[in-house]
Amino acid sequence: MNNDKIIELRGKILKGIELAFEKLVKTKQKNDGEFVYSKDGKIFIVKASELDK
Repeated sequence: MNNDKIIELRGKILKGIELAFEKLVKTKQKNDGEFVYSKDGKIFIVKASELDK
């Protein structure tokens, strides 16, 4: 693959990830769900309804 093809493929993959995350957030908001993540060894819980674009 040449660099142009790699850059194009990378862009498509990133766009797909972005769309999948947006769909996940919308679904979680609809179901009053939450996201759980860890940062520096601490666990955080965030309501999906608190996330804004």
